[in-house]
Amino acid sequence: MQVFKTFRDIPAAAQGAVIVIGNFDGVHRGHRTLIDLARAKAKELNAPVGVLTFEPHPRALFRPDDPVFRLTPEAIKERQLEQAGVDILYSLKFDWDFASLSPQQFIDDVLRAGLNPAHIIVGQDFCFGQLRKGTTQTLIDQGLPVTAIDKVVDEDGDDVSSSAIRQELRFGNIEAANALLGWDWEMEGVVVQGDQRGRTIGFPTANVHLGDTLHPAYGIYATYVKIVEDGPDAPWLPAATNIGIRPMFELQVGQIESYIFDFNRDIYGKTLRIKPVKRLRGEAKFESLEALIAQIEQDCVEARKILT
Repeated sequence: MQVFKTFRDIPAAAQGAVIVIGNFDGVHRGHRTLIDLARAKAKELNAPVGVLTFEPHPRALFRPDDPVFRLTPEAIKERQLEQAGVDILYSLKFDWDFASLSPQQFIDDVLRAGLNPAHIIVGQDFCFGQLRKGTTQTLIDQGLPVTAIDKVVDEDGDDVSSSAIRQELRFGNIEAANALLGWDWEMEGVVVQGDQRGRTIGFPTANVHLGDTLHPAYGIYATYVKIVEDGPDAPWLPAATNIGIRPMFELQVGQIESYIFDFNRDIYGKTLRIKPVKRLRGEAKFESLEALIAQIEQDCVEARKILT
């Protein structure tokens, strides 16, 4: 997948794509329906499949004090879009200058002069430009070739949306979230040095900050983890993972702490992908260190049963 971080001076070979426009947080089943539609249209027009998206998510610019909400930070979003079959990704910087573009400027500068799309595919509620004044109808009125589709629902008629997925994750409902996503949700970050308390009680953990990834329900999870630097064919390793603030020791910021089973490597500075499978329990504060250790041992037994 080719990736461009600007709409200016795009080479001719990377123009003329069938482009889907959106934020694509989650790259969920609804987004993939749009991409599938783009692929069919691209085959008809003998054109590549493109996605036009924005970084950071516009909500982060307009509502910076909101709780962290992203399902797929940039690296994960790009990986999922590539796996969905996107040929060209235009990931444009969303700052106040870009947000101030009028709908006409967006059409003239970004679309016509920059990307020159063969066809545009958007959701029916798509809006763009300063104060979101541009709509799907604006594109059509400007003579651009556009297809708009309604929202996607699941087998029960429920809305497939990033908001619905966030809700499931905030309750720790991993299976339900994955069903809406159409892929297994994961988190990613660099392993950092913690207080090494886990090592002193026999459960050394790989610690990763949640960063701008949505905080799922805090608690203990059966997870798989993968070390990115080991390559795309590296194994997914079973682990018991705490996501949260460790009430016994009162961390100030929620983080991921994975105890990887039967593992003994120094992976500080490595990038870890963490894939929750099932939430075992919520976080708890124990009366003693011995009680905590006994519970961790029980968590590990339960996690192994689920994962192996």
